[in-house]
Amino acid sequence: MSKTAFLYPGQGVQTPGMGADFYRNSASARAVFDEASAALGMDMRALCFENNDRLDQTEYTQAALVTLYLAQTRVLTEAGILPDVTAGLSLGEYAALAVSHAMQEQDAIRLVRRRGILMQNAVPDGSGAMCAVLGMKEAAVEEVLAEREGVFIANYNCPGQLVITGVRSAVEEAAEALRASGARRTVMLNVSGPFHSPLLAGAAEELERELLQTPFSDPDIPYITNVTAQPVTEKEPIRALLARQICAPVRWMQSMQRMLADGVDTFVEIGAGKTLAGFLRKLDRNVNVYPVTTWEEAQIVIAKLEARDKKLWRSA
Repeated sequence: MSKTAFLYPGQGVQTPGMGADFYRNSASARAVFDEASAALGMDMRALCFENNDRLDQTEYTQAALVTLYLAQTRVLTEAGILPDVTAGLSLGEYAALAVSHAMQEQDAIRLVRRRGILMQNAVPDGSGAMCAVLGMKEAAVEEVLAEREGVFIANYNCPGQLVITGVRSAVEEAAEALRASGARRTVMLNVSGPFHSPLLAGAAEELERELLQTPFSDPDIPYITNVTAQPVTEKEPIRALLARQICAPVRWMQSMQRMLADGVDTFVEIGAGKTLAGFLRKLDRNVNVYPVTTWEEAQIVIAKLEARDKKLWRSA
């Protein structure tokens, strides 16, 4: 039996014009953008579709991306393409939760907007940093960081690619030490803070207060949480997991390993770009990953998965 996962990327994939073709072609996608505009008191069409400086600012980026993801997903689900499991990297987890029916779409957009503000304001601008570490095993990176203060692992993206985070000077020194210990390359990232580090503990506490005011339900569809890389099927742990996610490492590689072990054989990357597809192929070169960035790609995916399901039905 084929299993399908919907995947949602994290911050950094945003680009001006994203979602405009969905807005033009789908009444349901238009509704998501219009509902988000009303809920947040801002013009989401202008934010996502036009060239502007705000789209790359964390306090706006996260809400823009989740709005995009939910609009694109509506097009798929209305065509009968449904996931068996969902997952999202960092902010993408909020889209995964909404699609799993653990929370309302507008609550996801509202919360991720608040999350972006809290994360952006958590530490003085420029005092934190993040750095990608390429070509080094996870255990070796962990060993180097264990000897240092103020620097932590932020993301386990895929084999040979991790991201470290923390105090800027500590991150820079750790990057030098990692290269000396065998990392093929380190790349400082253009981000506004030390995301997914204990330095954001205050933001996590603030977010938890917001989460306590938000209703959650048992997911209709399991989602894989970044914090533990395990499926969540009940509402009770969701608030604590979302609060902890801000200052804990994103275990994306482990999440994908869990999905593959559970028999997921089709992945649909919804959003912008093919970042998650690249990560997945480092785990399994033959995995089926379909991107949904444009309207045309959505139609291709719908046609392919409809044909797959008809073939499976005939052979059953």
